[in-house]
Amino acid sequence: MTVAQPQAYAASEVALRDLEWTDLAHLAELEQRLFADDAWSEPTWWAELAARPRREYVVATAPDGTVAGYAGLDVAGDVADVMTIAVAPTHQGRGLGRVLLAELVRRASSRGAEAVLLEVRADNDAARRLYDRAGFEVISVRRRYYQPGDVDALVMRLLLTKGDA
Repeated sequence: MTVAQPQAYAASEVALRDLEWTDLAHLAELEQRLFADDAWSEPTWWAELAARPRREYVVATAPDGTVAGYAGLDVAGDVADVMTIAVAPTHQGRGLGRVLLAELVRRASSRGAEAVLLEVRADNDAARRLYDRAGFEVISVRRRYYQPGDVDALVMRLLLTKGDA
């Protein structure tokens, strides 16, 4: 029996735009579905929105206008930190995480960052594959960082070159 694989995203299938305040309630709800114990609340999203211009958030919308995913970046000098990347369950497995990560790297590079850092749960295999394929390397481990469950956080880094913008 052959199982149909979801099609990969074509560039025209999602639109990337900056986060707007009208997105915050939906993102908080999506966070709860995706991350449960680690989910950001609506007040946390308001604080993130207020942290502009240092923080940038991008939203991917599907052709029907629904939020398919989102990602955030904090740029401080020559280092940028990935704050979050999330893809709605109905859009997972089609490369949207890769699209969002590439956009964050592009934005970091255009703002003069020399490296992009992130942390990921050691047990999040899908995210680790995404970051490995994008060229990130593990540079340290934060033991028992995520609760509950005492899961380690892997700190990963991607060094940027001038041609990454």
